[in-house]
Amino acid sequence: MRAITWEVSGSQGFETAWVQLREGTLRARGRAVGTVSEPYWISYELETAEGFVTRRLTVTAETGAGTHALDLLHDGQGRWTADGEPLSDVGGALDCDLGLCPLTNTMPVLRHRLHQAPGEREFLMAWVSVPDLVVRPSRQTYTHLGPGRVRYSSGDFHSDLEFDEEGYVVDYPRLATRLTVR
Repeated sequence: MRAITWEVSGSQGFETAWVQLREGTLRARGRAVGTVSEPYWISYELETAEGFVTRRLTVTAETGAGTHALDLLHDGQGRWTADGEPLSDVGGALDCDLGLCPLTNTMPVLRHRLHQAPGEREFLMAWVSVPDLVVRPSRQTYTHLGPGRVRYSSGDFHSDLEFDEEGYVVDYPRLATRLTVR
């Protein structure tokens, strides 16, 4: 298990994730603290099936208004539920994307080796906003730019991300910069 810490400029905070990659799967637990748009604490656990396809994301958020939680589950066939309720608008998505979390960019990049090999892929993501934990559909495109470099695009936003050889974000301009790996 590896510990990775990022300074998250997008939230004016920090995130640490304890991550384990094993034979096409990823398991992680993490904690983040941020001050934008309001002060919050986030705790999460992420589990993927083979091919780095999200199986489950559980998140707890604490703000000044209180604590709330999300249990986001993917059935492996493209169907999602949030706290047991079906989410038809993200049907067909393979991945979750936890807002302001650089770790969740790893799954599609590893699945298609976009940090190592040429290609461009468009994805539908089950995007989870932070700190309110609302799930929304998000169309995202990842484009290989060179070894360890991938352009992320969604709507009018794009950023050229740097990944290490294992597929973890090193630098995500305007969002996060990795501080440690252990």
